[in-house]
Amino acid sequence: MTTRADAAVAPAVAHLGPRYRWIALTNTTLGVLIVTINMSILLIALPDIFRGIALDPLRPENISYLLWLIMGYLVVTAVLVVTFGRVGDMFGRTRMYTLGFAVFTVFSILLAVTWLKGDAGAIWLISMRVLQGIGGALLLANSTAILTDAFPAHQRGLALGINSIAAIAGSFLGLIIGGVLAPVAWHLVFIVSVPIGVGGTIWAWSKLRETSERHEGRIDWWGNVTFAVGLVAVLMGITYGIQPYGGHVMGWTSPTVLVCLIGGVVVLAVFVAVERRVPHPMFHLSLFGIRSFTAGNIANLLSALGRGGLQFILIIWLQGIWLPRHGYDYESTPLWAGIYMVPLTIGFLVAGPLSGVLSDRHGARWYAAGGMLVAAVSFLLMGFLPVDFPYSLFAILLAVNGLAMGLFSSPNRASIMNSVPARQRGAAAGMTATFQNGATVLSIGIFFSMLILGLASTLPAALFTGLTGQGVPADVAGRIAELPPVSTLFAALLGYNPIETLLGPGVLSQVGPQQAGFLTGRSFFPELISGPFADGLFLALGFAAVCCLVAAIASLFDSAKPSVREAESSGEALGEEDRGDPVDVRSVAVAGRILAPDEAPAAAVLTLVDAHGHEADRAETDDEGRFALSAGGRSGDYLVIATPRGRGAVAPAATRVTVNGSPVHVDVVLRERAAVR
Repeated sequence: MTTRADAAVAPAVAHLGPRYRWIALTNTTLGVLIVTINMSILLIALPDIFRGIALDPLRPENISYLLWLIMGYLVVTAVLVVTFGRVGDMFGRTRMYTLGFAVFTVFSILLAVTWLKGDAGAIWLISMRVLQGIGGALLLANSTAILTDAFPAHQRGLALGINSIAAIAGSFLGLIIGGVLAPVAWHLVFIVSVPIGVGGTIWAWSKLRETSERHEGRIDWWGNVTFAVGLVAVLMGITYGIQPYGGHVMGWTSPTVLVCLIGGVVVLAVFVAVERRVPHPMFHLSLFGIRSFTAGNIANLLSALGRGGLQFILIIWLQGIWLPRHGYDYESTPLWAGIYMVPLTIGFLVAGPLSGVLSDRHGARWYAAGGMLVAAVSFLLMGFLPVDFPYSLFAILLAVNGLAMGLFSSPNRASIMNSVPARQRGAAAGMTATFQNGATVLSIGIFFSMLILGLASTLPAALFTGLTGQGVPADVAGRIAELPPVSTLFAALLGYNPIETLLGPGVLSQVGPQQAGFLTGRSFFPELISGPFADGLFLALGFAAVCCLVAAIASLFDSAKPSVREAESSGEALGEEDRGDPVDVRSVAVAGRILAPDEAPAAAVLTLVDAHGHEADRAETDDEGRFALSAGGRSGDYLVIATPRGRGAVAPAATRVTVNGSPVHVDVVLRERAAVR
């Protein structure tokens, strides 16, 4: 018999004082914020960056550089967060988190001092972004677990809510920051992370403390290799799938893409088989036996799938169509696109902490499901907007969508982290971050594919008709109309007017100054792509709405009950300062979870016996192995006896606890019966 008690966390946190939890919250929120800001800061800054390294981002041979600058950082964080969460469980979450801040800062400096030009400059930037992503993965993998250790359950939703909303808001704040800094000097886009990284590293090293047990284990090398190879292959397949191939507008039929996708899925299947057999897996598949963990992660993945490509669609919509049609120069559209998306960020910031507080009191299920339902409705309504929309209506829908995502994120994250044993919080946080980051990359591929399909169906004819109508020779117009739609899509994403580049000064001089001015002005290109863009836009937003509806259904399967949750999932015995919880946890003496030898939830009957041998209480575990026992308000020494149900090969277990007015949390890991000879 082996016991694993979250109560081991409590003395360390209590010794550090009540202020420590807020130090942990502010530092980890800063870390998550800077990581997610860097996920999107390049989107707005890419035109200035490519001009700075003397590359044309719209040339077909440079599209791979463009995609990998956007996607490489996301791919590496998606691949490594699970491994780094496991490493944090083994060697210390705070230590790995602080290392992450330092690594992130070093490669931010190397990005800021880029001096190379052309292909070499692009390869340098991509390489440094990938290495910067390693530091980001260390930060993301351990921040959630650090907060879960530091906060009691009745405040955990608020803490994780603020942290998760910072993660979501950071992706939109990056757009504004990139739009402000890049026109001044593109190196500033990377320099801005340096002082924050230096300060965060020093702060984490000097103030954060290890408050969790370290658990001995071995690195699961086979699991790490198969997971990394499989996931990288799938994400590479998605990245190259949206690029043209041969005579096709996209590359989904390319042998390279098919090998990456099919081979990646096969390797991931091998990874699952490996994880079922190794003694110390990196991916704790047993956690999926916990209903709230599984449902929460399904909802989280679908939410990210619906939300991940949203910022790309909004940027294309604003920069390529709406802003030019309303008098903004193409050079200024990146900055204004970020500014016009502020209502979305405000919605996140308002709803996240509020929903965290409310879900702490009333449970996560209805808040998470309601948030996803409202998000689905906002996506559908956004799909019915005209391309040249009135901004007031657009801003309202953005704010509603932000509120809905904020309403979902905090309860969802708290529910997931509250559902797992304390010893596996780092791995659980890494798994959750992997689902979210991987779904974001997948979402970008899906959204781009839908937009390209919409453009490919009607754009060539519209482009040919529009150009020839302004005096462009038919052969030139036909050649331009046959170009891959992805080039037009990237032009809109980057705030470029590609007509001037595609026609060139020779053709423009032939059509006359009036027609040339109209072709290269602010109305021709936006009006030309508005119709084809609307076709793809409706498909993409409809897909996002379906994802959110399914996420709402998955959220309803969260079976955690507030009355038990507050007593047993906090990871510590609640002190006097934590009695603000409306749930009366004082009636609960001992609570926790019963785990099978493989650490999956186990069904058992629990008996609480006092020092005189009298039975004080009896209870059964729920479907996630949780239990709660009452001592009738009496303090003293007790024996907790766990009798497994339906597991003849598993022995009963007993452990002694001391009750002194506060709930005691105990996780019991059952062991196989010894062989009788």
